[in-house]
Amino acid sequence: MDTRRLPYLVELARLGSMRAVAETLHTSTSSVSQQIAALAHEAGAPLVEPDGRRVRLTPAGRRLAEHAVEILAAVDSARHDLEPHGDPAGTVRVAGFATAVRRSLMPIVAAFADEHPRVRLTIREHEPTESLDLLDADAVDLALVYDYDLAPSAITPPASAVAGEPLWEARWGLGVPDDGSRAVSGPAAAVVGTYRHHDWIGNSRNRADEDVVRLLASTAGFEPRMTHEADSLDLVEDLVVAGLGVGLLPVDRPVRRGVRVLELRDPEVRLRCRAVTRRGRDSWPPLALVLAALR
Repeated sequence: MDTRRLPYLVELARLGSMRAVAETLHTSTSSVSQQIAALAHEAGAPLVEPDGRRVRLTPAGRRLAEHAVEILAAVDSARHDLEPHGDPAGTVRVAGFATAVRRSLMPIVAAFADEHPRVRLTIREHEPTESLDLLDADAVDLALVYDYDLAPSAITPPASAVAGEPLWEARWGLGVPDDGSRAVSGPAAAVVGTYRHHDWIGNSRNRADEDVVRLLASTAGFEPRMTHEADSLDLVEDLVVAGLGVGLLPVDRPVRRGVRVLELRDPEVRLRCRAVTRRGRDSWPPLALVLAALR
């Protein structure tokens, strides 16, 4: 079986369309069809079947596509192992949420420029679901994603990815207007319950914040009004200062005047950052260097 044909099947399983595969792999639809047909001949089983005007994978096609992910990862790993002691060189493509980019990636950029000048980093700011989609499409080599310990992510890494490697955790609290009054303290339910009649701020591109807020609110016996959505922490602060709502903010991050971050205890809220890579890619020397630096 010619392993060079396997990416066509993997992409067809992911995208569900010959035309989409052709666009992704920068070829023609007829070429994709020919590659799939040749792969079916080599496998000795039909891999696709008609589905209206389109095609879909047969059970054999789905099984081979699952094997193909592992096979291609093994090929990648073997290729990277051929020169394990060479001077690392290449572009490591990273997608991650803004806090991880600032906290984990930016501090190593200057060091890499001095110590590993042939390793280049490209950075794209995305929320976890978006980053994992890019990883699955092989548009990035590394995804920096997060969830909260109180509401573990329901996002399942794609078959082309390995399980996330924990990097760091950060405590989060409740961002409220700082009006000079005494800060509310006590268990998280009591702190959150104090703001039951306020509007609340969620994330515009990720449900994780809202899931945590709803969980805490349920322990305090109310349904939060999730009125606003903001992806930027700076914008969350602006909304708080304007009196438009309250929302989650990191405890250890300096905030602007007019904002107070109340600590949440019993239970605490912890954001957990992890690194996710494509199968077989973590042994690639440039990416291995980046992962070691992140650790």
